Amino acid sequence: MITSKEAKPSLHYLIRQPKIESEKPPLLLLLHGVGSNEQNIFSFADMLPDKYKVVSVRGPLTLGNGSYAWFQVQFGLNGPVINKEQAENARKEIIMFIDDLKAVEEFDQNQVYLIGFSQGGIMSYSVALTEPEKVKGIAVMSGRLLPEIKPLIVSEDRLKKLRIFVSHGKLDPVLQYGYAEDAVAYLKSKELQTDFYTYDEVHTINRQMLADVTSWLNEN
Repeated sequence: MITSKEAKPSLHYLIRQPKIESEKPPLLLLLHGVGSNEQNIFSFADMLPDKYKVVSVRGPLTLGNGSYAWFQVQFGLNGPVINKEQAENARKEIIMFIDDLKAVEEFDQNQVYLIGFSQGGIMSYSVALTEPEKVKGIAVMSGRLLPEIKPLIVSEDRLKKLRIFVSHGKLDPVLQYGYAEDAVAYLKSKELQTDFYTYDEVHTINRQMLADVTSWLNEN
């Protein structure tokens, strides 16, 4: 069953209940990219593993009709320039959302995963690397690791149980492939095991990417 809920959590979301019933199902949060919305990425929900409760979250900033973001960003000659305050507020809102969701949904608090595309991938890094006790794993699709978040990243000891999937198109003109390489190198410096998948693709999610992330979720 797919339903939409307006409950205690401050962020709007859509939910797909697990197809395999359990008292405390694992939770999978979907985080969309800039200019998109929770319905767009939710269209992939039925391709994800049946055991998960899948929740697709809408970013807090309204850019236009059906267009939302986690923070504002401008693309210049020297790369993306973000609104740091909005990015930090969004990080805190997602963390609060996970906590607030406990009041209205049953799920295993030790089995929370984030899947983020583009800006949603950025937020997945930002949440998991600063609050790893709340997140078991992240799948970052066509994202980047913000330099602004690095001072907030916690110790290797706290990070060691975090599971990470990274996928990126080598032909991505929006967030270039080098961002993925840089992020994976940084994660390795923190002694984090990262499953890194690359594709001859642009800034998109295709069926192979979804198949790979689904396999990764099933293994974890």
